[in-house]
Amino acid sequence: MAQQPDQSRLPFPDAGDGDDPAAGPAATAAGAAPDAVPGRRRRPRPPLWARLLGRLLSPWIGLKIEPQDPEGYVDRRPVCYVLEDYGLSNALILERACREAGMPSPLQPLPGDPLGRKRAYVALSRRNAGSTLNALAPGKRPPQKTHSESLARLLEAHRADPALDVQLLPVSIFVGRSPDKASGWFSVLFSENWALVGRFRRLLAILLNGRDTLVRFAAPVDLRASIAEDLTPERTVRKVSRVLRTHFNRIREAIIGPDLSTRRLLVDKVLAAPAVKEAIADQARRAGSSPEEAWRKAHAYAYEIAADYSHPVVRSASFLLTTVWNRIFRGVLVHHLDALKAAAPGHEIVYVPSHRSHMDYLLLSYLLYNRGIVPPHIVAGINLNLPVIGTVLRKGGAFFIRRSIRGNALYSTVLAEYVAQLVAGGYSIEYFVEGGRSRTGRLLAPKGGMVSMTVRAFLRQPTRPVLFQPVYIGYEKLMEGDSYLDELSGKPKEKESIWQLLWSIPRVLRSNYGQVVVNFGEAIPLADMLSEHAAAWDGRPLPDEERPDWLSRTVDATAQRIQQNINRAADVNPINLLALALLSTPKHAMGEADLLAQISLSKTLLAEVPYSDLVTVTPHAPAEIVAHGEEIGVLNRTAHPLGDVFRVDDDTAVLLSYFRNNVVHLYTASAWIACCFLHNRRMSHANLLRLGRAVYPFLQGELFLPWDAQEFAERIDRTIDVFVREGLLERVGEDDGGIFQRNVGQSDEVFRLRALGHPLQQAFERYYIAISVLAKNGPGTLGAGELESLCQLAAQRLSLLYAPAAPEFFDRSLFRGFIQKLRQLELVKLDGNSKLTFDQRLDAWARDAKVILGRELRHTIEKVSPEAAKPAPEAEPPTP
Repeated sequence: MAQQPDQSRLPFPDAGDGDDPAAGPAATAAGAAPDAVPGRRRRPRPPLWARLLGRLLSPWIGLKIEPQDPEGYVDRRPVCYVLEDYGLSNALILERACREAGMPSPLQPLPGDPLGRKRAYVALSRRNAGSTLNALAPGKRPPQKTHSESLARLLEAHRADPALDVQLLPVSIFVGRSPDKASGWFSVLFSENWALVGRFRRLLAILLNGRDTLVRFAAPVDLRASIAEDLTPERTVRKVSRVLRTHFNRIREAIIGPDLSTRRLLVDKVLAAPAVKEAIADQARRAGSSPEEAWRKAHAYAYEIAADYSHPVVRSASFLLTTVWNRIFRGVLVHHLDALKAAAPGHEIVYVPSHRSHMDYLLLSYLLYNRGIVPPHIVAGINLNLPVIGTVLRKGGAFFIRRSIRGNALYSTVLAEYVAQLVAGGYSIEYFVEGGRSRTGRLLAPKGGMVSMTVRAFLRQPTRPVLFQPVYIGYEKLMEGDSYLDELSGKPKEKESIWQLLWSIPRVLRSNYGQVVVNFGEAIPLADMLSEHAAAWDGRPLPDEERPDWLSRTVDATAQRIQQNINRAADVNPINLLALALLSTPKHAMGEADLLAQISLSKTLLAEVPYSDLVTVTPHAPAEIVAHGEEIGVLNRTAHPLGDVFRVDDDTAVLLSYFRNNVVHLYTASAWIACCFLHNRRMSHANLLRLGRAVYPFLQGELFLPWDAQEFAERIDRTIDVFVREGLLERVGEDDGGIFQRNVGQSDEVFRLRALGHPLQQAFERYYIAISVLAKNGPGTLGAGELESLCQLAAQRLSLLYAPAAPEFFDRSLFRGFIQKLRQLELVKLDGNSKLTFDQRLDAWARDAKVILGRELRHTIEKVSPEAAKPAPEAEPPTP
């Protein structure tokens, strides 16, 4: 199980991702000087003038070096560094970074001094004017020769001397990257951007933003390979320069984002696109209006949608959010971010996080910003475009879309073109494929609208590869908990308002919301999805009007893969584990010893049968988890002479079901096995696997599981081994691959099995409700929508007859997903009247359900299953 160090007590903004800069090259062994670190080559001292100026510059510069060990990029061959632009400040920053990283000095000549400049670095371009610091160097004058001559001289030296083999190491330096977090509004004017600045601006940038300087090393360029291509010297220089410029541009885009256009210019590009012009003409024809009026409507749509990104607003929001996070959270853990940093350069990044709270997009943008990655443009619902708040969100990168665009061709075209312009321009994007926040804690069925727009934007201009980045965001307590509780109890969703937000601020700031974990999942290259599902695509641009058959297939598969990869990066926090245990009992109460044992068993299952390498689990011991639950007000302890009892009240239990559902997919195999033994003392191994394969497609569709049926059967085998080792089951026979049995009566082992099976038991009850309603009404009677409604009524009735169920028990969308899966497996089909028909295979499936559900429950489900209302017979006409 992949786990990161526990950093729950770290404050913002440095609550971390396991990448502590102080533990990297900048922190030398035992506090020794870098030159003296064992195992590193001894560095010659830089010139006296460089040492003096370096000391002068030192108080104003704070370095962050990436990667943590850049020395791994080089070997014993000579190293020549290449910078994006000249400037003495850059040379001094590079010298200090190399010293702290144990790298060779850039201010000492290469062997034989092929550059003829008594240094070991070159640059691709010159600033508009020499650096102010340059003028301070005694006897130094701004060099007159260009970088191409320096590079040409180095390449020519390689041609002349076959034994020479210099490593050309690109180094990017960002002084006060933009956006930046270290200073005030004025500093934004002098933070890093896309312009080459003069010496005065560079000096101000160092004074204002130098404490936030990032130095990023990259893998070396092989000069010998370039020489071996046998091009002319001039072409070789141009080619190497082009490769280096492309590299620096990609790094700059990843660190500070693309060269941002104004909102007006981007809107102009959208309105000038051929597809939008055609949609404007169509709108004028349909509405019988003038082209100018249709254009104004399109212009209004574009301005309603477009973000208006502002560095000062982003920086100010960072200050504010730092204070808020430190007040309401115990910290934020970030895992697996390094993989994204490595893959981001040169890619269009589309962040696709889970959506459980309004805090999701604020947290993700904030964390990216504070870790040196430009915040994305975020798709937000138009309901959040509130007075003042909407303006702030828009300047933070949000662009607003309407909840429903069906039937509005002009709006749809403008939105699609805006997204296409973002993708083509290299702007990172963030959206939630679920469409809205999950009220049950499960991932919702994906909506493919934004994924489709992203895919089509790439296909229209397939130049920059697209990378979907799934993100799992896990909370211990939700700010929206009370409103979710009302909605789950049947109250309608309240419309957001500015007053509602303002009134909630004092309550939020007084609350303790525990810890937040942000896990970056395995990225999904769009190219891989296209090669898998769109083999007919030849890589050429696809016109907007073309709709190949494979397009929707690719979009659907990509959306499903996103949800699967979010689940594969889940975090299991203390509240998840408490919810899994306590909600399995009728009164939501457990003795202390039982609760500790159940938590320990849950952690053991995750460790012994890991879901994926990216899943993280709280490192706290069961006793610490229980204490944490008491601390944040989730658990109530009742002292008793025979042992303390922990319980949760009814409202808290409903909210805890939300946190149980966050991680229920991680326990699918163990819950399945436990369910099989709730009403059966013995079961053969062969029957366990057969039933598991049969039910798996439905579980896979509901929980976004990543395996096929055979892989799920293998997980069942591995989990059975853990059950036997933990004493929950024992093997009593060898027929059919073995026979397993549980203990008799109400032993501790039976109690633990019941607790493990409870989260999945209600899913099987829902499945049986749908089968029972179908069977009672007969084939050719119900349409899919009618079946959904009747199933929801039956589930609501069942929840009233028994103990209160989990909120998702009568969620109509879950019944819809089950019915769709029945149709995909052709267990039910639509007849000519759009009614559902079925055959005896459905009866066989219902017989298998009897193995899992008790007789009394089956009887109750069959009894409450409603029949469709039959139309009243027409009255006979009166007899004349």
